[in-house]
Amino acid sequence: MDEIVNRVENSNLIQVSLDDYYPEGERVLYDIKENLHEGLVLVEKEFRAFILQNDWSKYQGKYVGIICSSDAIVPLWAFMLLASKIEPFAKKVIMGNKEQLEKEIFDSIISTLDFTRFQDKNVIVKGCGKYPIPEAAFVDFTVKLQGYAKNILFGEACSSVPLFKRKN
Repeated sequence: MDEIVNRVENSNLIQVSLDDYYPEGERVLYDIKENLHEGLVLVEKEFRAFILQNDWSKYQGKYVGIICSSDAIVPLWAFMLLASKIEPFAKKVIMGNKEQLEKEIFDSIISTLDFTRFQDKNVIVKGCGKYPIPEAAFVDFTVKLQGYAKNILFGEACSSVPLFKRKN
C-alpha cells in the first residue's frame, strides 16, 4: 500500500490564517446613552460627577468601543473624556461599534507584523476560521503582503483562488 503524502506540507506554500493573530480579550461597548438626561441631553455637571464616581477598572484588559445608540447630539468632548478614563485599563479604546472596534484591533496588529518571512514565498491566506475577522483585515493583509510574497492565493490549498503573482 502506498504511503499517504501531504503534498501541501511538502510544498513551498505557506498557509496563513488570520485567526492566528486574533488577540484574546473581551470586546465591549460603552453606550453613552446611559448618561443622557431623559435619553436626550448630556448634562455636563451630572456627567462629570459620574465620571469621577465610576470604577473604570472594570474595563481592565478589554477592548472597548464607545457609542451613542440614541439620536441625541452628544458633544465630542464627552466621548474624549470617557476614552481618557477607560484607556488606562483597556487594551484599546475607540469611538465606534463592535465591527469598527474589531477593524481597529486588526489594523493595529497588521501594522506591526513582520512580513519579511513571506519574502519571495507562495502564500495562501485561509478564509474560514473560528473568529470574527473583519473582511477589511483580509484586504489590508493582502495589500501589505504584496510587497513581499511571490504569489498570493486565497482559500484552502485544495481549492484556492489566485490573487497576486509578482512579475519577474
